[in-house]
Parts: sequence; structure tokens; C-alpha cells
Amino acid sequence: MNLTQTPEPVEWPETHYVFVEREGPFQPNAQQAWMEFHRLLPELNAGNTGRVFCSLYAMNPPVYRAGVGVPEKPAVVPMGMRYELFAGGRYVKFTVVGSYMQLPQASGKVWDAVHAQGLAVRAGWAIEHYCNNPRDVPEAELITEILVPVE
Repeated sequence: MNLTQTPEPVEWPETHYVFVEREGPFQPNAQQAWMEFHRLLPELNAGNTGRVFCSLYAMNPPVYRAGVGVPEKPAVVPMGMRYELFAGGRYVKFTVVGSYMQLPQASGKVWDAVHAQGLAVRAGWAIEHYCNNPRDVPEAELITEILVPVE
């Protein structure tokens, strides 16, 4: 797995975020959330460009949000989606290169590294930022940033 081993401190900016949310175990819910999100995305696309695809997730209780950051609050949020102004904040970032199929394992390794290094994790959403598009690059070149909220 091509995963950075050293966390990089970053600031995630305040983000207008439109998403589909699922509660419960990540494995089935993440896929369901993304399928529903992509089904509804054409309704959101009218007038929305400059999108940043990312998921937000919390561990306890497990909540997964599949969504997109947009430049401003949409005038209309499609039925089945929600809007939130996500505050962002301080994070440490790890980068994974390759298939999305490896993200569950990579995420586990990231959290293990965060705990092993004694980083002070704060309450808040963790982020998976999908930096490029699988329609535009080969699967082996996909770049995903995994961000963990820290104090």
C-alpha cells in the first residue's frame, strides 16, 4: 500500500458541504451513501462548479457522510441530501495513492499511527478527500488524503 507514514499538519477551510448521511457500520453504509449521492448529484449540479469530493465520518457513534464541497450554499438542496456549513479546523493528513478499495485498510493504519504517535485527537469529523477523479486517471494513480482532527 502506498501510504505516507508521517502526518502532515494542515488546516481544512470552512466548507459549504452537501451530502448524504448514513449511520451505522462503515462498510455497508459508505457504499450505500455514495450510490445515493451519485444518484442525486445531477440535481445538485445545476449551477454548481468547483466541487471538492470528500467524505466526513465519525467513529462513535459511526456516521458516514458522502458529499461534496461547493463554493456557496446551494439555492436548492435535492431531496435526500443535506447541507451544512462545515467549520473545518486543524488536522493531520496522510496520503494514499491507489485504488479506493484499499481505503478501509489505509484508514485503520492511519488511526493506528495517530494513536502510536500520541497525537491529541479532538472531537470532530475525520475527512477522506478524493483529490482526483477515477474517470480521469487510472485506478493506480488515485490520490486520497485521510485527515484526522487534532488539537
